[in-house]
Amino acid sequence: MKTMENQSIQPAAHPQEACAKCSVYRAANLKKLGVNIDRVDHVIALAGNPNTGKSTVFNALTGLRQHTGNWPGKTVTRAEGAFEYSGKRYKLVDLPGTYSLLSTSLDEEIARDFILFGQPDVTVVVADASRLERNLNLVLQVLEITDRAVLCLNLVDEAQRHGLTVDERQLSRDLGVPVVPTAARSGQGLPELLQAIADVASGKIVCRPHRVENEPPAIRGAVTELVTLIRKAYPDLPNARWVALRLLGGDDHIAEALRKGELGRPREETSGELVRGQTVPVGTVG
Repeated sequence: MKTMENQSIQPAAHPQEACAKCSVYRAANLKKLGVNIDRVDHVIALAGNPNTGKSTVFNALTGLRQHTGNWPGKTVTRAEGAFEYSGKRYKLVDLPGTYSLLSTSLDEEIARDFILFGQPDVTVVVADASRLERNLNLVLQVLEITDRAVLCLNLVDEAQRHGLTVDERQLSRDLGVPVVPTAARSGQGLPELLQAIADVASGKIVCRPHRVENEPPAIRGAVTELVTLIRKAYPDLPNARWVALRLLGGDDHIAEALRKGELGRPREETSGELVRGQTVPVGTVG
């Protein structure tokens, strides 16, 4: 008979250590706060096309309750909720469903302004996995504005029923942001989505979003000059190039935001140049 007297026995892994990366553990760390949003550590924007399950994601994270009201000065409903995850409290702002951020409608203007001026800690874009090509237009526009984003690839169960699969790892590499497949109605993927949100908000994951740089050669010099001025005035702004392109495109709303200092805290010595249009030939800025 073999004796175990001289054999060292390794202690079993602590359950918390063993489960820290599993979905069940992550889900258990979620505390739905409903409308209790008096103190928060991070603000999360929830964007997406209509009919992508965005509201289902919102309700699943916040506890099936919404704090509703109107956006300041608008008739569009504003929905907010909150949740706690791994000891941090998050306010979730459900933006109006929209197909674009070009500010051609009130919904688009509200969604764009919150991402641009509110600068949420993370913008979660909910996309329909069964109609991904149609949804990518909004995704790419969001990535032009913010470098802190997560793509929630929702309705993967519907996509599978239609024989469609998405390589989320390759898509994540192509977009430069985390991509999380979900089926929000059944709760599939929501623990992983929570972790991705937490990692981006905390800086554990640093996004490097894909941005299209194909401006016409005729305006390239103006873009470069304007970007330099914007970055001097707003050094923490993550989307100076996008702002420059909107100014060159005659976006009065962005020009007005520069005049009012809504993009951040401008430095006095450079903000005047930007809003008066003295150094860049953009008529709508002056």
